[in-house]
Amino acid sequence: MSTSTSHTAPGVVRPPAGRIDPRGPQFTAALTAVVLVAVLLLPSPADVVLLAVQAALFALGAVRGVQHTPHAWLFRTVVRPRLAPPAEWEDPQPPRFAQAVGLAFALVGLVALLAGATVVGQVAVGLALVAALLNAVFAFCLGCEVYLLLRRVTA
Repeated sequence: MSTSTSHTAPGVVRPPAGRIDPRGPQFTAALTAVVLVAVLLLPSPADVVLLAVQAALFALGAVRGVQHTPHAWLFRTVVRPRLAPPAEWEDPQPPRFAQAVGLAFALVGLVALLAGATVVGQVAVGLALVAALLNAVFAFCLGCEVYLLLRRVTA
């Protein structure tokens, strides 16, 4: 990975073109974990509404890229200025794929909850929560690892 940086203003470090700060997706995963815990704890219909919002956020990250989400904006404007520059910048494609995987689990959970299959919905949300917690707590992006594995297998 490239460690070069480009500067815009004193003290402000911008990522090299096409790269992201790897702590951004980790921050997003922490916020996602909080939302998914709330989905599991809230009664219906609040759980369905919140899961629909989370599905929309996953969709945005999968379609436009993780660097174009509200979570990324919050990280860029509030969190990252308070941190030292990252040691490395990363490719946004693996986290983008992870957002698509999260979207799939959120949609399964949403359809199940709407259909009255509460246990199936909660299991889908629980699996997405485990993946989010792995990233948030251990900086281990399960969806990113699947992306890299698929790239190796198909190359």
